[in-house]
Amino acid sequence: MKIAIGADHAGFRLKEHLRTRLAEEGHQVVDKGTTTEESTDYPDYAKEVAESVSRGEADRGILVCSTGVGMSIAANKVHGVRAALGFNEEEVRLTRQHNNANVLTLGQKFTPDDIADQLVQTFLTTDFDGGRHERRVGKIAAIEESK
Repeated sequence: MKIAIGADHAGFRLKEHLRTRLAEEGHQVVDKGTTTEESTDYPDYAKEVAESVSRGEADRGILVCSTGVGMSIAANKVHGVRAALGFNEEEVRLTRQHNNANVLTLGQKFTPDDIADQLVQTFLTTDFDGGRHERRVGKIAAIEESK
């Protein structure tokens, strides 16, 4: 799977862990930055990853900042992106099954590496259920179109 990944300075360490892990698992990982722990602005990286997913250049996106909240807010401003903040496996599974989330956001401050690995694995291996959820995701898309 082709995965776009990005983080600000407060998510850099976890992003690097995930980038390495995903590449070792055979995924094609496109790193959208940052490259150091020097202070940066999370919306810049959220935009890069989200646009990559929106344009179909990546199958999924992963974003990391301190809490994951800022990245989620910023990524959801990009047309066609459904970014979800993940805290536990069931939540992440449901964001894929019910919401067809295509970007996962994580908070380095609150997510240990081993939990992040589990959340990412769930995000990448869970399919969208469709059915009644397709109608609801369609309504989300209609909101985007009405802007």
